[in-house]
This record gives sequence, structure tokens and C-alpha cells, in this order.
Amino acid sequence: MMTDLPLDQVRTLLAVVDEGTFDAAAAALHVTPSAVSQRVKALEQRTGRVLLMRTKPVRPTESGEIVVRFARRLARLERDARTELGMSDAGEPTRLSIAVNADSLATWFLPALTRLPRELRLCYELRREDEDHTAALLREGVVMAAVTSWPDPVAGCSVRALGRMRYLAVAGPDFAGRWLGAGTDTAPHELIADAPVVAFDRNDDLQDEFVRGLGGGLGASALRHFMPTSEGFVDAVVAGLGWGMVPEVQAEPLLRAGRLVCLAPDRIVDVPLFWQQWKLDFPALAAVADAVAAVAADTLRH
Repeated sequence: MMTDLPLDQVRTLLAVVDEGTFDAAAAALHVTPSAVSQRVKALEQRTGRVLLMRTKPVRPTESGEIVVRFARRLARLERDARTELGMSDAGEPTRLSIAVNADSLATWFLPALTRLPRELRLCYELRREDEDHTAALLREGVVMAAVTSWPDPVAGCSVRALGRMRYLAVAGPDFAGRWLGAGTDTAPHELIADAPVVAFDRNDDLQDEFVRGLGGGLGASALRHFMPTSEGFVDAVVAGLGWGMVPEVQAEPLLRAGRLVCLAPDRIVDVPLFWQQWKLDFPALAAVADAVAAVAADTLRH
């Protein structure tokens, strides 16, 4: 097995992953689809591994993810070298791809980005994903950094603790009275397990974990509404579509205004958050990491 990784083959693999198909990668690289296919096959032969799943869109295998991460780091280093050599446009911005969970994005994360000095000329590509799944985007090489609930570093990444985001089980007053009110012999955990519930998406199991913690067996009700934005989630709970786990920072003003009630004041759920990023000597990414950590220290629980 040959041990070197030809850069044209590595860049071609990255193009296929980013563009989704061999034909689209060929168009982006200004070569024929046949040339793209030959380069990928040659790279697979050199590594002795299958690097791509030939689906639509294509996806990297576990081995392919390693090569994709290498390709993205290589591209970053190449851009930095071109800048230092004066070979790139002086005003070219630095682009950073970051995965962030929706609740962080809606509450504390964006103020961190506003702390960065204008002179850095940063452009952000934010990928919204559940905190339990943002690490996968790092592992696949899609993003350079992520807010995640995973404390173990992804290969090639460093990790630092940010704090804990606290969630409260809440509902609108009318909903709580109708579905969870007194005057019944049914146990409270059974009432909430049968009540309509709001979830972010099908990956969101925070409500199920809460009900299981109350002794609710399988989790929350099958009567559930999916609201894929943090703001829409809160609005749906306030409107009475169901109960849900809302970040404390979003819930508190609504609780004070009487628009929400807390269903279990003695039971809170804290989700630990971590910052993971590429191990790369990249000042712009380090500056963002410091700003994120500073705002998290002021906002999240510790």
C-alpha cells in the first residue's frame, strides 16, 4: 500500500463530499466526471479503504472522514500561507464554519461573535444542530468548531467546558389546568406522560428523559408537535399546544409574566456544553473560542 496522499486526489475527495455528487464535483473542479471518479478510486487504492458511500448525496465513510478532515485543514493552511506570501486578496475575509445547537444560538451564542474585533474580517457559516449531534459534524470535517454536549474530544480536536444550560418543564396556564390539574387520582408523572408535548425535532429526547426521570416509563406522550426553531418551540408552549423543556433564560420572563407555569419546580435538567475545535494554529479560531468561553462564563451555569 502506498503511504503518500496526493493532494489533487485529496482535494477531489473533498469536492465530492462538499458538492454531493461526482458530476457536481467535476463541474466545480473544471474536470470531467471520469477524472473525478478515477482520482477517488486511486485514493481508495492508496489508502486500502473505501472512502465514500456512493449514495445521493455521497457521504464519507469513517475512513473518508479522516481524509476530509485532513483536506479541510490543508485548505486552511494553504489559505494562510497564500495570505502571508501576499498571494491572496488583501481584503479577503476569513470564513469559519461552526456547529451550534438551536437554544444556544437563540440565547447566548451570537453576542459572543459580536465581541470579535472588526479588523479580523470574519465571516461565519453556522450550522444548527442538536447539541448531542454537533460533534458528528466535527468528526465528518464539515465544521471547524462546535458547541456540543460531548466532553470527549473528537479526533484531532481540543475541548473546553463552557457551562451548563438549565431547562425547566413548563406549560401555558390553561394547558396546565386542563391536562395536569388537580381533582384526579392519576399520579402526576402519568398525567404529564399522557399530555401533548412539544419537541424540537425527532432527535430531541429531552422531554422523554424528563418524564422517565419522574418514573414515566417510556417517556413523553406520542401526542407531540415538532417545532424546529428555539423561538417557535417557546411560542408553541406559550400558545398551549403542549408542554416542553424550555431554557431557563427564555422561561424566566414568561414565568414572571404569568404566561408560563413551571410543572416541577424541584426538578430541573442541566445540559453540560463544551467547545470543541480543530487543533490548528489558527489565530482567528482561537479568538472566537476565547469570546465564546467568556460569554458562556457570564451566561451559563457553572
